Amino acid sequence: MNAESRIQTTAGRLARLGFADGAQAERLLDGLGPEAVGDLDLLAALVGAADPDLALTSLNRLAERDPSVLGAMRADPGLRGRLVSVLGLSAALGEHVVRHPGHWKLLEGEAAVQRMPAREMRAELLEAVGADPAEPEPVAPGGDDPVPAMSALRVAYRGRLLQLAARDATGAVSLAQVTAELSDLAGAALEAALAIARAEVPEAADARLAVIGMGKCGARELNYISDVDVIFVAEPREGVDETKALQAATRLAQGMMRACSTSTPEGSLWEVDAALRPEGKAGPLVRTLASHLTYYRRWAKTWEFQALLKARAVAGDIGLGEEYVAGVNEMVWHAAARDHFVEDVQAMRRKVEANVRASEADRQIKLGPGGLRDIEFAVQLLQLVHGRSDGLLRRRATLPALNALSRGGYVGRDDAKALAEAYTFLRQVEHLLQLHRLRRTHVVPQNVTDLRRIGRGLGMMADPVGEFTTRWKRHAMEARRLHEKLFYRPLLQAVARLPGDEARLSAAAASARLSALGYTDPEGALRHIAALTSGVSRRAAIQRTLLPVMLGWFADAPDPDSGLLGFRQVSDKLGATPWYLRLLRDETAAAERMARLLGTSRYATGLLLHAPDAVAMLGSEAELAARPKEALAGELAACVQRHAEDAEKAVDAVRALRRRELLRTAVAGLVGRIDIEEVGQALSELNDVSIQAALDAAVHKVSGQRGGPLPTRFTVIAMGRLGGYECSYGSDADVMFVHAPVEGSDEKEATDAAYAVANELRRLLARPAPDPPLLIDPDLRPEGRQGPLVRSLSSYAAYYRRWSSPWESQALLRARYSAGDAELGAAFMDLIAPLRYPPDGIGEAAVREIRRLKARMEAERLPRGADPLMHTKLGRGGLADVEWPAQLIQLGHAHAVPELRTTRTLDALRAAVGAGLLSASDEEVLAEAWRFASQVRDAIMLVRGRAGDSIPADVRERMLIARALGYPPDGSEDFVEDYRRTTRRARLVSERVFYGVA
Repeated sequence: MNAESRIQTTAGRLARLGFADGAQAERLLDGLGPEAVGDLDLLAALVGAADPDLALTSLNRLAERDPSVLGAMRADPGLRGRLVSVLGLSAALGEHVVRHPGHWKLLEGEAAVQRMPAREMRAELLEAVGADPAEPEPVAPGGDDPVPAMSALRVAYRGRLLQLAARDATGAVSLAQVTAELSDLAGAALEAALAIARAEVPEAADARLAVIGMGKCGARELNYISDVDVIFVAEPREGVDETKALQAATRLAQGMMRACSTSTPEGSLWEVDAALRPEGKAGPLVRTLASHLTYYRRWAKTWEFQALLKARAVAGDIGLGEEYVAGVNEMVWHAAARDHFVEDVQAMRRKVEANVRASEADRQIKLGPGGLRDIEFAVQLLQLVHGRSDGLLRRRATLPALNALSRGGYVGRDDAKALAEAYTFLRQVEHLLQLHRLRRTHVVPQNVTDLRRIGRGLGMMADPVGEFTTRWKRHAMEARRLHEKLFYRPLLQAVARLPGDEARLSAAAASARLSALGYTDPEGALRHIAALTSGVSRRAAIQRTLLPVMLGWFADAPDPDSGLLGFRQVSDKLGATPWYLRLLRDETAAAERMARLLGTSRYATGLLLHAPDAVAMLGSEAELAARPKEALAGELAACVQRHAEDAEKAVDAVRALRRRELLRTAVAGLVGRIDIEEVGQALSELNDVSIQAALDAAVHKVSGQRGGPLPTRFTVIAMGRLGGYECSYGSDADVMFVHAPVEGSDEKEATDAAYAVANELRRLLARPAPDPPLLIDPDLRPEGRQGPLVRSLSSYAAYYRRWSSPWESQALLRARYSAGDAELGAAFMDLIAPLRYPPDGIGEAAVREIRRLKARMEAERLPRGADPLMHTKLGRGGLADVEWPAQLIQLGHAHAVPELRTTRTLDALRAAVGAGLLSASDEEVLAEAWRFASQVRDAIMLVRGRAGDSIPADVRERMLIARALGYPPDGSEDFVEDYRRTTRRARLVSERVFYGVA
């Protein structure tokens, strides 16, 4: 075999063994010398490394600097395994050991596998910077030029990091041991950095300074490379002025931070981050203990107490640091009792998730879905909720806390095991990512070479890329699932008789958790949960799967208790229906919408309870779209046709379909699918077709009773909000009844028949039934309640010729055909056109009369005791203050401006702007107030289940209405202030436009 063939054969063999570049590997092996080429143990070690090529390259460079390493490796198998393993994982540590070749000796002998106690680490790093470890407050020499000391600190630190990484790479230490040792090493480095800072601050002795480790440093679960979160607390020495002492302590803290982060010829350590201090970066860097405690008692936010869960004295004056930790501890463990605690924590988690780059979200092992933060967040939330009464949960580190939660029954054993496995795996991946370049990163790379190194570093040799990716995705998915359910599932175990020997959560603990979530009747909630989940049926099993997530959605809704009660009631009616639970289990959107609906709206809950099969519409966006009026009319007509001989049954079917459409509109409005104008149109058109269907049934019944066709034609004219397509959920149907006797018929007989139809129509739509009534209100007819219920077209003509008043012309601006005889409706519209659109406009006398009438209405019709600032209809800046100016403009100008001939308020305002009769800014103010007031009226009905025009004074009801309008849990006052501001502006515009007030 010639030399070239031998080289190709050797290179090919090395490639098959795991080297990416067989030829390069052969050259590097040759460079190590003949003994290395034939050293099968060395070759086996290299082949077993995470990245054989990287390990061989770094070893080759190290041997060039210190050839003795090769002999030492042959003599010490432990050294060989540790050195090759760490070189195959970390290019940065390879660079370090090449730069400082003596450091490979740290991996020799028994000392290399022994953990160095924290006090010895502290002494070693202090000695490295020239400070005496025996001194209470060691000082590094050379304050004028701290760079040499800083460089020495980095070299010593990385030497210890090299030794730990080697033990980690060879499996000699657990994850918990690695993170604890990294935290102790960071504490020692902070102590040495503080010694460097003392040399720069002559007045350092004036203050006691304690460094409090936060986050992973405080919890002793630090990464290889991470910002080290700290808080500084200081006290003056005896006889020293506090201001002077704090100035000295601040300089010390700043010097310590510089000593860690400054770039030197040996690089930097890591950033020291003090942003978790009171007031964050805007607050003073150093405070006294009393100042800290005052802040936390009076001003601290929820997230600050969550952060303090990890606080630990790590450097400086440890006694002072422990005083600080003891002082904040009780506040931390009582934080869950604060108002809106859970909502605040959830909001903080959402904020963190929102800040993750979209391009990295699926590769982020820390902040992405199913990442480390999901696990830490869930564990911390459980700790804070239950740690007040259970001292065993007061652990800083995640895995010990999770273990304590499991032992206490707060987390199921299987769930805790799965979560611990996911957390351990993700932390190992995090370490492998960071070790490579000693850079702070949490993003899984896309490069195949990097993925291969990570997979092999985890022991996956057969298919490192594929196996790693599969396991990572599986753990992330499981972590996300458990994150979503963990807070809720244990309380199900407290009330459901589940198989297995898993520890149960006590009823008292479950009740405490429900209270923390916002349930005001936790005992009642537990009863509902028990009823839903007890037993061994498939229904109970699916409910046990659904409820953990749904309880959270109920908690996010304004009224969690009502939501859970409504869910139980609906489930009792539909639980045996196969599609129901399958829909909620498989269609997340349907379950979430249902939870929001039940926890927000008593009105919608009532609709759903009487027609539970309507849950099916929640699973599809398309199902929430308002159905065309023609389609609804056809469906309702078919109902009437099916029950042609029984008017009551026919209208019952009509009202049942109307109930379904009311629910569709309510859901669409609550989830923001349609706006308030679209809600008004949908409800008005639904009322139109319902009136038409009921009218058909009434006509058929009256005709049957009379023994033949009616002697008159009959039509229904929409008025008021129905006429303006502005109905709300609680609106009556304002109408007028018009008839026209059939040619040749007796007028009295025709009028009697028309009365019979009108009365039957009103009765059918208002009779007691499970479905919401549609009350017909004819009070806007000529002469009001004193006038005839029904008039003929000719009677209307005669009345309007002789007796019509300005208010009737104003009311007729809303008139439109609604149901019945369309030709007769058109004739009526032609009849009233000159009244509502006067050819010569409206005279001054009529304007004065309308203004006087509005002022009287405000004075007399506002309910006794009602706050005029909070009444959405008649109050200042409310609906009337918008509608009356619009109508006054219409009466004066619609004869000349066809666009003003509309029954809709907002369309009239827009047309007025187009015609130059109203400024765009005034229209914007009025329209905003009209929309806001209309939304509030709808929200009152949806939340309370009964209509109301005033924003309630009750604080809880205001909160529920504010939440239904999209305000946050603490936004009740903001809602009221927004309403007052909006209506105050509208009142000023209204007075100017309507009364001519400057």
